[in-house]
Amino acid sequence: MIVGLTGGIGSGKTTVAKLFYKLGVPIYVSDIEAKKIMITSDKVVVAIRKLLGNDAYNDDGELNRNHISDKVFENKSLLNELNSIVHPAVAEDFLNWYAVQKTDYVIKESAILFESGSFKNCDLIITVTAPLEERINRVVSRDNVTRKQVLHRVMNQLSDEDKIDRSDFIIINKTLDRTESQVEKINTQITNIIQKNT
Repeated sequence: MIVGLTGGIGSGKTTVAKLFYKLGVPIYVSDIEAKKIMITSDKVVVAIRKLLGNDAYNDDGELNRNHISDKVFENKSLLNELNSIVHPAVAEDFLNWYAVQKTDYVIKESAILFESGSFKNCDLIITVTAPLEERINRVVSRDNVTRKQVLHRVMNQLSDEDKIDRSDFIIINKTLDRTESQVEKINTQITNIIQKNT
């Protein structure tokens, strides 16, 4: 079974993913894998250079994140074009990873699970949410960016309300203890669903 894990920027998806991992659930972190693919896949690199220019990469071959962010976050059609290059490559990479997993279920963590369409391949979906101010403060301190920049990213993502409406489970991430107990409860519920279906 494939369980999608999503949530807005700063909601705490990474924390929740780590808690599931502690319970023995394999985790595929789409964002991390996408960044790897963007520098290791010749086909993807060529397409990104063509779309965003050679400045999309530093001299050492690593991504020039500032250049890419400046280009795409002010231009939705450019962002969509970039996504159309990266998303199919990530989807293929996920399926290769999934094929070798041995557990009852795996988690595919993606900030843009719905926007990318990858929710369609998930059997169940978990959305992580947190109060907006907490999310902003987390990202400001984590990424060393301004409040305005964080709000801009938030506005570019599907709203929490939309994500929640389309999810099977919701985790409200305020304190680690409460989040951990929610994860354990959901893990039990998913396991029960799998047992009923086998």
